[in-house]
Amino acid sequence: MPDRSRPTRSPAKGTGSTAVGTTGQPATAAAPRRSPGPKVRPTNGVDRYFEVSERRSTFGREVRGGLTTFFTMAYIVVLNPIILSGADVNGDTLPFASVAAVTAFVAGVLTIAMGIVGRYPFALATGLGINAIVAVYAATQLSWSEIMGLVVLEGLLITLLVLTGFRRAVFEAIPAQLKISIAVGIGFFLTIIGLADAGVIRPGAPLISFGVGGALAGWPMLTFVVGLLLTSVLVVRKVRGALLIGIVATTVFAIVVEAIAGIGPRTGADGTEANPRGWALQVPSWPDDWFGLPDLSLIGNFSLFGGFERIGVIAAVLIVFSIMIADFFDTVGTVTAVGAEGDLLDEDRNLPRSQPVLLVDSIAAAAGGASSVSSNTTYIESAAGVGDGARTGLASVVTGLFFLVAAFFTPLVQVVPSEAAAPVLVIVGAMLISQIRDLAWDDMSLVIPAFLTIALMPFTYSITNGIGAGVVSFVLLRVAVGRARDVHPLMWVVAAVFVVYFALDPIQQLV
Repeated sequence: MPDRSRPTRSPAKGTGSTAVGTTGQPATAAAPRRSPGPKVRPTNGVDRYFEVSERRSTFGREVRGGLTTFFTMAYIVVLNPIILSGADVNGDTLPFASVAAVTAFVAGVLTIAMGIVGRYPFALATGLGINAIVAVYAATQLSWSEIMGLVVLEGLLITLLVLTGFRRAVFEAIPAQLKISIAVGIGFFLTIIGLADAGVIRPGAPLISFGVGGALAGWPMLTFVVGLLLTSVLVVRKVRGALLIGIVATTVFAIVVEAIAGIGPRTGADGTEANPRGWALQVPSWPDDWFGLPDLSLIGNFSLFGGFERIGVIAAVLIVFSIMIADFFDTVGTVTAVGAEGDLLDEDRNLPRSQPVLLVDSIAAAAGGASSVSSNTTYIESAAGVGDGARTGLASVVTGLFFLVAAFFTPLVQVVPSEAAAPVLVIVGAMLISQIRDLAWDDMSLVIPAFLTIALMPFTYSITNGIGAGVVSFVLLRVAVGRARDVHPLMWVVAAVFVVYFALDPIQQLV
C-alpha cells in the first residue's frame, strides 16, 4: 500500500534530532544538528584517544562536566545504603558504612572503565529502582547473598547478549520515533525526580500533592527554588559551568540556612516523616569526621545459586528475568537520551561504537551484585555533565576518580543536599524535552506509542515501563493500520518479551 502521508519536515535548527516520517524511521533528508566543519587535529595522545578536539570539546569542559555529573549523582552513596538497610529473610542486615563505601568504590571503578573503554561521558552507579526491587526480594524471599547472586547471574546473561551482538541489534532496531520519545520521556522523568527530591511534589491524595499542605513551605523548599532560579539564569546567560556553579552555590546557601535555622532531616530515625519541612536526604552541615578508611568487606559476599535452592528454579529464573529487563532497557533509554543531548548520535539516532559501552554496562550489573550493592548501570544523571559541556570518556574518568575519593570521604559527600542537586535535574529535563518537536504528529499509530513512552516513564517512575509500553503499542498499531512491514523483526521479539514482563505477576502466581 503506498504511503499517502504528508512529507516529513526538516528538523528545527539546533534540536540535535532527526526528522521522522510516518513510518517511524528518519527521513533521508535529515541533517545533523551542526555541520562537522574542518577536522580539528588533536594536541596530544590523551586528546587523540578520547577524541576531545574531534568532538569540539576541551579538557576544561570535560573536567567541569565530570564534576557536574559526580555532584548530581553523589546522592547514591547515601541513598543506596538507606534502601539496602533492611533485614533479609534470615534477619541479617548489611552494614550501612560498608554499603556506602562499596557503592562509591564500585561506581568509581566502573565509571573510569566506561571512560577508558567506552570513551563516552556516561557514569555508572547502583541502579535506582533495581536496588529497591532487590531490597524487596531480600525482605520477603531471599537472603542478601542469595539475591545478590541472582543479580550477578543477570549481569552475566546481559554480558552474553552483548558479546553475541544481540543487545546492540535491539538498540538499533528501535525506530527513530520511539528513540525521540525515549529522550523526551526521560526529560520528564528527570524533572519529576528533581521535584520529588526537593519535596515540591509528594505522595498525597488522590495521587500526589504540591509541597507541604499545598504550599512551598520550609527552608529546604526555598533552597531548591533559589537553586532553580539561579541555575536557570546561568544557563540562559550561557555561563560556562552553569550547572556545576548552580550546585555549589546552592549547597553553600543550604549550609548557611541550616547553620542559622537548624532545620534537621525530614525523616526520623524510624524511617517515618517526622518533619515535613526538613531536608529530604542529607542535612547540609559540616561533618565531624571528613575522612575514614573504606570498609570493602562486602565485595564477594554473594551466593550464585543459593536463590535457586531456596525458592526453586522457576521462581529464581523469573526474578533474574525481571531484573534483566529493567537493566537491559534502562541503559537503552539512558544512552539514547544522553547521546542526543550531547549530539553524539548518528543520523539514525544510534550511538557510534556502542558495543564497548554496552559491554561495560553489562559487566557493571554483575560487578554490582558481586559487591553486594545491587546492579550497577549507566546513569541518566550523566546528562547533567553533558549539559555542562562533557562529550568524551575523559569526563567519566573525572567522575570516577571523584567517586573513588568519595569512598574515603563518605561523610563529606553528605554535605550536598538533594535540594541543591535537584534544580540541575529539572534544567536538564528541559533540555531533553526540546526534542519533542521532531516527533511525527500526523499519524496516531505513531503518536500513541510516543505518548505512552513519554507518559509512563515519569508516572510509573520507570524507564523500562515507558519503553515497554511504547514498543508493544508500536508493533500492535503498525499492524492495525496495515504497516506491519515497518516493524523490524527484532521489534516483534522485544514486544513479546515485554508482554511477558508486564504479565510477570500472574505468571508467578501460576507457577
